[in-house]
Amino acid sequence: MLTSGRNRSAGFTLIEMLVTVAIFAILVALTVPSMKMWVANTKVRTVADSLQNGIRLAQSEAERLSRQVVFALTTDQNPATGFTAVTSGPSWAIQTVPLPGTGEAPTLIASGVLSSAGTVVNIAAGSANQTALCFNSLGRLVSNATPGPSGATCTTPTAPVTTNNTNKTQPMFTYTISVTGADHTLELEVATGGQLHLCDTSQTSSPANPNPYAC
Repeated sequence: MLTSGRNRSAGFTLIEMLVTVAIFAILVALTVPSMKMWVANTKVRTVADSLQNGIRLAQSEAERLSRQVVFALTTDQNPATGFTAVTSGPSWAIQTVPLPGTGEAPTLIASGVLSSAGTVVNIAAGSANQTALCFNSLGRLVSNATPGPSGATCTTPTAPVTTNNTNKTQPMFTYTISVTGADHTLELEVATGGQLHLCDTSQTSSPANPNPYAC
């Protein structure tokens, strides 16, 4: 039996393919900015967590060893041979503070990298004098003019930070972590008593409506 007409070949026409490619290009163009922001926000969180873990380790080691321990940010890649403390750096290091009059050498306890993202990551300390943090055997911040590392000076905070939260009463230092392209900034607060609080600077809080994520 004969059939009339021609059988249409399976597949896409050129116009259909061009329309599909155009739609795909539009979707990619809309997705790329949000993906870049997601990557930048992930870097902020990664750096903040690494910084917080480093400071917690310094505090716990001071308590374990029953002696002063110093934590500092640095640009030195091999802190085991000595390092210089800076207010902003891609790495951190922890070492013991030599006991006065003993002539002992400091011992490097641990070191770590905050981020491999280079200069895109901005870690800003909240005080011009805050080049290092010194913890005593009770895990509290203490002052020490010469804790060991080059450029390191440990002080204690004198006033509470009240950026968006009016509930704070204890003096504290702050580290602000931001990344180019991110839509939020995190802040790590270190109180005199050794308490650490990681918060989002875009969040707000008040006595009537407390928000644990607010700075």
